[in-house]
Amino acid sequence: MEVFLLYHINELNDDDSKLIGVYSSKEKAEEAQQKSKLLPGFKNSPDSFLIDKCKLDEDHWEEGFITSV
Repeated sequence: MEVFLLYHINELNDDDSKLIGVYSSKEKAEEAQQKSKLLPGFKNSPDSFLIDKCKLDEDHWEEGFITSV
């Protein structure tokens, strides 16, 4: 099964992303995006939304990660 995640990403800082919600269809995620564009903070950067498709019950970080100092 696939779900659709709606994020708002800060244009100045990619590490500052907000998960708006998880939806059962792309259409529902798009509807939520349209509503969110009217809200304080989000309406100042309406082009900073991202809808990402994600499969349930799968690992998404299979190779780990490295942090830099």
